[in-house]
Amino acid sequence: MTAWPGWGQQHKSRGGQSSAGDTVRLRRVNRWSAERLGAELADLYGESCATAPAEEYLPPGRRDFLTRLFGDTCRPGFAMVIAEADGLAGCTYGFPVRSDGFWWLGFDAAVPRSIEQLTMSGGVFAITEILVRSHPQDRPLARRLQERLLTDHQAPLGAALVDRADHPTLTALRSWGWLDVGEMWRPVGPTMLRALVLPLGERTTARLEGLAEDAGTRWSG
Repeated sequence: MTAWPGWGQQHKSRGGQSSAGDTVRLRRVNRWSAERLGAELADLYGESCATAPAEEYLPPGRRDFLTRLFGDTCRPGFAMVIAEADGLAGCTYGFPVRSDGFWWLGFDAAVPRSIEQLTMSGGVFAITEILVRSHPQDRPLARRLQERLLTDHQAPLGAALVDRADHPTLTALRSWGWLDVGEMWRPVGPTMLRALVLPLGERTTARLEGLAEDAGTRWSG
């Protein structure tokens, strides 16, 4: 999972000035449209990554991004929301988490009961990518994108897995309201991942209050 918030980059008009008159519009995209947008999404990914500090975690390249994208489009329930101004300003996408709990395979402890219940009821949606080219008139664009994606699927909880070494993505997600709930291994590789969740709505947030208190200790390292 990658989340690149632009790292201070401003969206510019042709004259090099911030385009204050632009209106950012959100639009839902299906798998076929997402595949047609592949090249533009890869450009957005590359531009977003280029704004990250050089000494930080180095994200996978363009080809790896497209491989992940097209792999995700084949998952049942795949959906994407894009943001448009005078061009593609951001996107987020993912798929529903299966109710059998397979998503949490390899979790470092017992899955919290509140998360387990939401998973069993089909209320969890995995967000696998968030890309944002920062816009001067819409700083919270990443939050708008992810909330729109969850709302469209009536999912009160978002879920994400992030490479433990990917500090920029982890920092960005925390600033957008995600809670770090533990670590997990995936059988397909040796990378240790952090599991994060994003509650949507007051009721779900209240159910996860204990996790919020736990987040600080789980964040170390």
